[in-house]
Amino acid sequence: MSVRKNIAEPNGVFFITLTCARWLPLFKITDGYAAVYKWFDYLKQQGHHVSGYVIMPSHVHALVAFSTTSKSINAIVGNGKRFMAYELVRLLESNGNHDILRQLAEWVNATDRMKNKKHEVFEPSFDKKECYSLRFMEQKANYIHMNPCKDGLAILPEDYVHSSARYYYTGLQGVYPVITYLELQDIDLSRSQALKGRDE
Repeated sequence: MSVRKNIAEPNGVFFITLTCARWLPLFKITDGYAAVYKWFDYLKQQGHHVSGYVIMPSHVHALVAFSTTSKSINAIVGNGKRFMAYELVRLLESNGNHDILRQLAEWVNATDRMKNKKHEVFEPSFDKKECYSLRFMEQKANYIHMNPCKDGLAILPEDYVHSSARYYYTGLQGVYPVITYLELQDIDLSRSQALKGRDE
């Protein structure tokens, strides 16, 4: 479901999709995968947990367990999108991708332009599904990990670098360390567990 309305739940496990504007492959063009990992770092510092992810050329799928904090889940995701947008624009500028920057500028609607928004880097809304059961989490984790194979970017899920599949399939952490959805069972998401610098 594409959402603009607030997520009422203060915590929970969510399957989230963030899509680049008009499906442009901005992560690939900029080699901007680190922007997503920096956002994941921030989530962990705030006591949340990354349980699965894949960064595709034009979008990100993530399985995130949000603990209760002072910020709403919508605000957390919205702030993450803003941070990643700034990072991707910075990379486009430093790489001299002026045509793409002009395109992103043209896509900003009049209302946002009045608020001084300069580039439309992501689609305005994000997709989310709350994961109520282990079976649903497993289904979403499998979907995440098979995404590169379906798009012809990898033969085996664990071969795609920007994914948590390696940990799920081999037990070895990949580029970014995660915990599995099974490990989430031991975590109480109703209480903030933020520990600055803690590595999950």
